[in-house]
Amino acid sequence: MGTRRGLCSGFTCGVSAFEPELDALASETRFSGVIRVDRGDRVELAKAYGHAHRGSELPNELDTRFAIASGTKGLTALTVMTLVEDGTLHLTNTARSFLGSDLPEVGDDVTVEHLLSHRSGIGDYFDEESGADVTDYLMPVPVRELATTEQYVAVLDGHPTKFSPGERFAYCNSGYVVLALVAERAVGVPFHELVVQRVCAPAGMPDTAFLRSDELPGRTALGYLYADGLRTNVFHLPVRGSGDGGIYTTAADIRALWTALFAGRIVSTASVAEMVRPRSDASGPARRYGLGLWLHESRDTVILEGYDAGVSFRSTHDPHDDLTITVVSNWTDGAWPIARLLAEQLER
Repeated sequence: MGTRRGLCSGFTCGVSAFEPELDALASETRFSGVIRVDRGDRVELAKAYGHAHRGSELPNELDTRFAIASGTKGLTALTVMTLVEDGTLHLTNTARSFLGSDLPEVGDDVTVEHLLSHRSGIGDYFDEESGADVTDYLMPVPVRELATTEQYVAVLDGHPTKFSPGERFAYCNSGYVVLALVAERAVGVPFHELVVQRVCAPAGMPDTAFLRSDELPGRTALGYLYADGLRTNVFHLPVRGSGDGGIYTTAADIRALWTALFAGRIVSTASVAEMVRPRSDASGPARRYGLGLWLHESRDTVILEGYDAGVSFRSTHDPHDDLTITVVSNWTDGAWPIARLLAEQLER
């Protein structure tokens, strides 16, 4: 599990100085995944560790595709913002105007902006405020029945409202699936295709897509529940993700996403500014929230993060230094020790 493959060049800001510490920590914590650090046009660090398929001892490589769980929400938000820019949607549109009679528990005054900023107050099918362990959670319907966004209506229904829209921040997975439904119904194109058309294609992300967990193609990592063993997350997560999570990507594609975002190639720079404008001082250290993006408490650094059974992912981007730090792992808690070390050493 401690094996590593990769490249390291153009070291600045002390990357080479703590590389032995990084390797030692990866071995100690049984890290499995990819680490990548980019600054400007230089890849300062890129390494792969562990196995994409433990049973076959198939190693992770730099171009291995990993699930990124809630990191998907950033792409969902961008997809919605492209529809706002072309006039198909407005931030003030109500979800009800697209839901019709579906999901009657969603308040008539819940808007697209409330959903994007996690201030909708709607009940959550996977409520992270409950404190449940992600490896214990099982979907309320067979996971094979969740392959399209419309099929998620069955698990979104019946969750009572928690508070009035706009009252406070409460991280909400359901809200981002509702956004996927709204986007899909607004244009008549399946949400999985919309994300590729409106975000991945203009950003230059050829290896990013919503894949089915029961038919993963080559060069894709299985998600493991624990640091050791062969048990995967195939029974824990929807067979195909939607607006709240489940997309697969590579570390290189994540770098491409950040670059394209701040260059205005996905949405305009005015829309980017709207997305990184804080809507909430969210719970937890060093975190605020905009529209689909976590924000550093005092700097302009933006963050995508995902955590689920068999998945851990964190990518930060400092637009001023053009510095991207990405850690993605194919076991539940794999990414966090490495991400903390990189933050201590590089996010100054």
